[in-house]
Amino acid sequence: MDWLGYGYAALITIGGIVGYAKAGSFISLVAGLMFGVAALVGAYQMSKNDKDIWVSLGTSGSLTALMGVRFLSSWKIMPAGFMAGASLLMFLRIGVKVLQSSQKKRS
Repeated sequence: MDWLGYGYAALITIGGIVGYAKAGSFISLVAGLMFGVAALVGAYQMSKNDKDIWVSLGTSGSLTALMGVRFLSSWKIMPAGFMAGASLLMFLRIGVKVLQSSQKKRS
């Protein structure tokens, strides 16, 4: 089970809902739900097959870039910096998994 992936999906979804509730941002709600569902699908796929990383990698990579740009333009930790950091950690985690599996193939 990819518990970190499922937690990441929940974090994204809850972030979108909170953004809508606090600031009335409908775009935050839609983006949070869309990216949250994509992260959920990615976590499910990785739970079934460790090599099925593409949805998770695309979701975390996209959010790293999107929220990273927002953080660099505003320098606000919440929510842009936090989500950029969480997404970067998820992206790196998947990258490490890929490297570890390629090392195992060589052995």
